[in-house]
Amino acid sequence: MQKQKNKLKKNIEIIASLLIGLSIVISLTSFYVPAENLQIRLYAHLKINTLQLNVVSGSYKILADGNSIADSGLESTIKLTLKGDSIQLTQNDKIIGNYIYIKFVGTENEQIKIKLINPDRKPRIYENNLSFSVSEEYIRIINDVVLDNYIAGVTEAEAGSRSNLEFYKVQAILARTFALTHINKHVAEGFSLCDQVHCQAYYGKPKDLTIFKAIEETKGKVVVDENLNLIVAAFHSNSGGQTANSEDVWGSKTTYLRSVTDSFSIKMPNSKWERRMLTDDWLSYLKLKHNFPTEQDEAKSIALNFKQDQRKIFLECSNSRVPLKNIRQDLQLKSTFFSISEINKDSVLFKGRGYGHGLGMCQEGAMRMSKSGYTYIQILNFYYKNIQLIDLHKLSFFKDE
Repeated sequence: MQKQKNKLKKNIEIIASLLIGLSIVISLTSFYVPAENLQIRLYAHLKINTLQLNVVSGSYKILADGNSIADSGLESTIKLTLKGDSIQLTQNDKIIGNYIYIKFVGTENEQIKIKLINPDRKPRIYENNLSFSVSEEYIRIINDVVLDNYIAGVTEAEAGSRSNLEFYKVQAILARTFALTHINKHVAEGFSLCDQVHCQAYYGKPKDLTIFKAIEETKGKVVVDENLNLIVAAFHSNSGGQTANSEDVWGSKTTYLRSVTDSFSIKMPNSKWERRMLTDDWLSYLKLKHNFPTEQDEAKSIALNFKQDQRKIFLECSNSRVPLKNIRQDLQLKSTFFSISEINKDSVLFKGRGYGHGLGMCQEGAMRMSKSGYTYIQILNFYYKNIQLIDLHKLSFFKDE
């Protein structure tokens, strides 16, 4: 009987999470009202068994299986341990009980430090509310976080710290646009987004205070295309001197992800790379994986002397075409923007440019632009074409017009 009750509670919680996620999607797609909170799954790539929590500021009310069981302030140390299909909660070394679903609800300016014990990870500080449940035999953590607090965390995780205000503004606007465009990515699983690059990297509250100023000065701003639809705010580390067209990477054309010559990315840390490979391994890979006719003199010559002054899509000879994005993925190269030459009879050299898929904003180029005096609006209009910046709260009005 108890197992049935626990299962029912768990099912109710899952349904509630789904309804929350669904309401966010409806509000965005139908009415363009920005969600005030997002549900972000934390440590999505890890199998968590044990963790410790300490309140950094504010205080929290602890709810378990729908009941208020304790308060937690600065003096409390909370430990959560996986126990079968439930979680054991210990406060200041005293066992409180085992529960299916635990939620920490903050009061004001609430921040809490999470220290994973098993597996062991460095502590991180998160703002707003946290919930814990068992999923696939491990503890699942959800951060119910205010939108701009999430955007601040993403901005530092994706852009790094110790940058300048104007670049942080660019990254914040793109992070906000990306989040709201992909907000239903994990809705079937009961949350909005995860904290991995599958969605956007997010490691909690940022350390650089400049980021909070960037968030405030761009509050509500998102990027839309000529039809007032939120864009897919793609960005990458370095373009190698030229960004890519969306159809060359994703197969579908957009009006805003167009190739541009990007001199700002040149001579930056990730602008060039090299990779050596045995000639026989390279030719065998092309033949076996892509049926490229390397036994023919012309095809072999092309494979060993491939040049890219401008971005190409394929390595090709006659009727044989090998997508460069497939080569990049298979060989784990930094980009598709590479040339190939023979070093000697036994080896070939890949001389590459850039780092990433090449779509949209080049982060290193944008950093250089911001340090050279370009505004965040100029940077966005350089890397994305036919776009507008608009306040998300006003988007519904303009769509109606």
